Amino acid sequence: MVTPEGSPRRLIIVSGLSGSGKSVALATLEDSGFYCIDNLPVALLEAFGGHIAATGGEMQYAVGIDARNRLEALERIPDILEGLGQQGLAAEIVFLDAEDATLLKRFSETRRRHPLSNGDTPLAEAIIGERKLLMPVQARADMTINTTHTTLHELRTLIRDRLTHTPTQLSVQLMSFGYKHGTPTDADFVFDSRCLPNPHWQPELRPHTGRDEPVRRFLAESPLVERYSRQLAEFMDDWLPVFERENRSYLTVAVGCTGGQHRSVYLIEALANHLRRTDLTVTIRHRELP
Repeated sequence: MVTPEGSPRRLIIVSGLSGSGKSVALATLEDSGFYCIDNLPVALLEAFGGHIAATGGEMQYAVGIDARNRLEALERIPDILEGLGQQGLAAEIVFLDAEDATLLKRFSETRRRHPLSNGDTPLAEAIIGERKLLMPVQARADMTINTTHTTLHELRTLIRDRLTHTPTQLSVQLMSFGYKHGTPTDADFVFDSRCLPNPHWQPELRPHTGRDEPVRRFLAESPLVERYSRQLAEFMDDWLPVFERENRSYLTVAVGCTGGQHRSVYLIEALANHLRRTDLTVTIRHRELP
């Protein structure tokens, strides 16, 4: 990846819970041309930033930071980021998370040892302790990705779509989901479309999704759906420029319905078509669709 001439060199700090996909995220960035270092001690982050500033060039960098750092080191992250900025380095934090039950299942399936677990600390307690340790990093994150419902392939695609371009404007991820599968915890805005007519109750529409023409036609003919879709687009038109002025790089907008198959998918597709008329970077994720 090439950084435009005159723009700050870029450093992505990848952190998060063990088992949430940090290694996959770093490997994806490395495959995309980033120079990556895993498990870098926080104490060396400033020195590494100084090395990048002194080296020059157009390389983009990524480092992995985990809970093996001491809490006092992790609490220095905001000050370190300020210092990196003064060195002309555009640093951003990507934090990967997942529900505790999912992390427990992943460690059980892989039989890997959690970095904070030992004979006196069972896995469940290690996950809780790690979450507490990483709170200062998560609080400063520019983007949080919850991988509870995300496959490795989906995570790789998400990292490539959202992080491997040089951010020159706001990157907006639009996500559909089903409330019966849980509300996404990494969304900045969540909209509930369960008040709208449900194609699920039409036997001929049930096998289809909101991307299919029969369902699209059914929903487009509803004045209530048209009003919801129009007002959702107007809300984004009003507020996305405000986030851009605050120098936000990433924003996630989620729309949910009961099962995440019809109404939410239709609304996300319509919103994406609307936003793509602007210069925003827009990506779509339908969480419940294959």
